[in-house]
Amino acid sequence: AKRFSKIAGEMVSLAAVEVLAGELWPGRLSAVATQPDARKGERLVLVTDEPTATRAAFQTFARSRGATELMVPAVVTVVEKVPVLGSGKIDHAAVADLVRAAEPAAA
Repeated sequence: AKRFSKIAGEMVSLAAVEVLAGELWPGRLSAVATQPDARKGERLVLVTDEPTATRAAFQTFARSRGATELMVPAVVTVVEKVPVLGSGKIDHAAVADLVRAAEPAAA
């Protein structure tokens, strides 16, 4: 599966965004998927089981780590359980399906 997103012409590593989320919310599962974005091509959506997670908190933390604004998800969605495979690893396909199902209707 593709683990990069092209946002406003720049390649963004989804794994790098997940690493930031893991540092910000240790012991919690977080995964990133993309949605189409009319303006930038794609936008990032972070799915996490951290109940207090917010985009603002992620943005502040990412900036403190020197991350670019493109690495800040457009949306942070809190879920009860991040989909995982039998191995315990994140099920990125299921996360992508979850994010696609939550896509707002095309404006």
